[in-house]
Amino acid sequence: MAHPGDIVVASAARKNPSEGCSRLFLRARESPWGLKAAMVLFHVFFAGVLFLLDRDLIRRTKEKPWYTGTYLVIFGATLAQYFFTSGSSPGYVIDAMRAANGMKAIFIESPTVLKQSISRNGNMIPSINQSQVGHDNSQMNSSSWLKFVADLYPPGLTNRNWTCPYCNVIQPPRSKHCHDCDKCVLQFDHHCLWLGTCIGKKNHCRFWWYIFEETILCIWTVILYITFLHSKDTKAWWKDFIMIVLLVPLAFCVIFLILLLLFHSYLALTNQTTYETVKRRRILYLRGIPAGVHPFSNGIFRNLRAFCCSRVSMYDMEAVPPMEELEDRARAYTCVDVVSCRCC
Repeated sequence: MAHPGDIVVASAARKNPSEGCSRLFLRARESPWGLKAAMVLFHVFFAGVLFLLDRDLIRRTKEKPWYTGTYLVIFGATLAQYFFTSGSSPGYVIDAMRAANGMKAIFIESPTVLKQSISRNGNMIPSINQSQVGHDNSQMNSSSWLKFVADLYPPGLTNRNWTCPYCNVIQPPRSKHCHDCDKCVLQFDHHCLWLGTCIGKKNHCRFWWYIFEETILCIWTVILYITFLHSKDTKAWWKDFIMIVLLVPLAFCVIFLILLLLFHSYLALTNQTTYETVKRRRILYLRGIPAGVHPFSNGIFRNLRAFCCSRVSMYDMEAVPPMEELEDRARAYTCVDVVSCRCC
């Protein structure tokens, strides 16, 4: 028996094809496995057309199997990375709160904060050592979580500014509520429609590797398409027509993926997120920070290590540096700064 939703989509498609296609996309988006199946079919279709129409590619595969074999390995690795990333958790605030009950929360402080005490509401908070600001399992309740989060924000903000209006969770800095996931995400970057999941603290590096592999695969596929069109072998005109039609969206995909890869590489080097870059003026604790200053950056090498190679807890919390340190970062570079690799 047909599902009622399928009947509605079919009738809409007969009345208005564009509306039917949009509803089909929405249904695929709502179904995680439908979205994954669509992405697999998309990859198989563009690669399969090559092997069906390009006889020269089949001949070259027999002569140099390593060439086609390498392409197929990248093809499989890209799909595997897609499933690996789409099935990963971005890191939710609620999970960090639960994890804090069973482990010590590591408090990442800037060098200036480590050297001095911070005054909040007239009370002096002692400076904190390099790591291990901890809360015992029994003591980490909602009030201690609130105090822990309060230590991460600059003075002057109240807990009303930190509490999510949708799920009522106290958000650490760099967190945001995702309406698609209906959860608050740590170090929120964006919600990826094609992956069907948020990109955040725990899976941003995996997302970078996915778009890197996808870029390599698309570039190689475009090269194979162009090689087919420049081939001197006699072939039917309709084969060239099909290849040209498919080459146009592939070229757009390559341009988009290259720009996306460069943008997220820049984010990794500066320890930023897409949300912080686009909505910087709307984020309360980032207002007033000098232009061109990346408040959470610890230098290029340390940023990359934290992004790719860090083995510490996934729920490390980063404090907003004090304004004095941020104003010091805003000063112009001198020869001494260049020699001492201030940016690194």
